[in-house]
Amino acid sequence: MYAVIKTGGKQYKVALGDVIQIEKLAVEEGSSVDFDDVLLVADGEKIEVGTPIVTGGKVSATVRAQGRAPKVKIVKFRRRKHHRKQMGHRQYFTEIEVTRIAADGFTPAEKAA
Repeated sequence: MYAVIKTGGKQYKVALGDVIQIEKLAVEEGSSVDFDDVLLVADGEKIEVGTPIVTGGKVSATVRAQGRAPKVKIVKFRRRKHHRKQMGHRQYFTEIEVTRIAADGFTPAEKAA
């Protein structure tokens, strides 16, 4: 069973037990978080696509860590102008582990504790 959720302006395909990095959420490590913007739920041959979200769709996850991604270097350079600018950026992220996927018409899938 898998689902497609929307969070932080991006879409993620998640399955039970997946560990993914998403845009930073203001929650503590070890706490639980629910995602209600479920765009698609699939279980074998049975697929339900939302318009735009699936009714009763909910994905629950546990926050494993808060962190920062590796540094991305930004270099702006103009030839023959004595101009060079260097910057760096590290994006914040939240690492989650999917523990439950549920929707109307589907039997909820839960990760064993």
